[in-house]
Amino acid sequence: MLNARALAATALLPLAANAQNQINMSTGISEAGAVITDLGAEIYGLHMLIFWICVAIGIGVFGVMLYSIYAHRKSKGVEASQFHENTRVEIAWTVVPFIILVGMAVPATSTLLEVYDNDDAEMSILVTGYQWKWKYEYLDADGENFAFFSNLATSQEQIYNTDTKGENYLLEVDEPLVIPVDTKVRFLITANDVIHSWWVPEIAVKRDAIPGFINEAWTRVLAEGVYRGQCTELCGAYHGFMPVEVHVVSHGEFDDWMAAKKGAAAADAALAATELSTDELIARGEDVYNASCLACHGANGEGGLGNAIAGSAIAMGGLDSHLNVIVNGVAGTAMQAFGAQLSDVDVAAVTTYQRNAFGNNTGDVVQASDVVSYKEG
Repeated sequence: MLNARALAATALLPLAANAQNQINMSTGISEAGAVITDLGAEIYGLHMLIFWICVAIGIGVFGVMLYSIYAHRKSKGVEASQFHENTRVEIAWTVVPFIILVGMAVPATSTLLEVYDNDDAEMSILVTGYQWKWKYEYLDADGENFAFFSNLATSQEQIYNTDTKGENYLLEVDEPLVIPVDTKVRFLITANDVIHSWWVPEIAVKRDAIPGFINEAWTRVLAEGVYRGQCTELCGAYHGFMPVEVHVVSHGEFDDWMAAKKGAAAADAALAATELSTDELIARGEDVYNASCLACHGANGEGGLGNAIAGSAIAMGGLDSHLNVIVNGVAGTAMQAFGAQLSDVDVAAVTTYQRNAFGNNTGDVVQASDVVSYKEG
């Protein structure tokens, strides 16, 4: 069961995510007056145009109504006029709304076409929602794709009110999405399990992530900076704990980041061919556990949304059974299949950690080669 304080914190998330625009939508303009994204500014402009048209209509309609109520009240002895099928009135209340609707439809259609125009994108990123994290895969024309998971970075101490909450409470991640400035980026958005929704208001992107479907969106961010959002589709108990963090950087910085990421992926692949010491595996496994397992299984393996790890039949039992749960998940439960989410090294490390932490102390050591053998077997 979730702690009541955590649930309360989750309920307040929408206020935190859009603190500067709690009443109105994001303007697409930074505090310094710079345009963040042309599309966002255009959407905001359309929103305000329609808003003021509605205000004018409301003032006109309610003004006439209130005047009529006052000027033709019964206490003055006024009697209602009797008329039927007044052609001029019927023409007026047909033509005037039609003109108003056309006046609203023209700019709305223009903006809507712009919103869905994914042509000429300079890069594409596949965004996949999981309970409760995001996976980002950079799609390369040459097939050299690389991917990583983005998890909530806010500490459990902050969530459970045993530590002071940070400035970006529940809106910070361990691995942010990084994109270059002034580049048209196309997002292909889907989900692995249930419906999620990827929303970053300042860069004018919000799309549902639906299993089995791919929705498209795009942005061109003109101002470097950090932009934050969240999942906005109720997707389970930890829905409030899957934020989005986008870093928009210069082209040079993006190229350096991309090279570092690809280098790290190559290093992980090479690491899978080596044997790590027990201490190395446990240290790496603790990091993996804190990022991927702690939310469900507890900081001390005591369980919560998921089963306890401490003293469990899985962690203390046969190694193949333990690997099966981690690699393939458990159907019909919140236990995901981490075989595709974690590298073979990370699966080996977290398995070793779970079998030697929380008082389990089995002494078992699992190497990446063992994970590969299990998957192939």
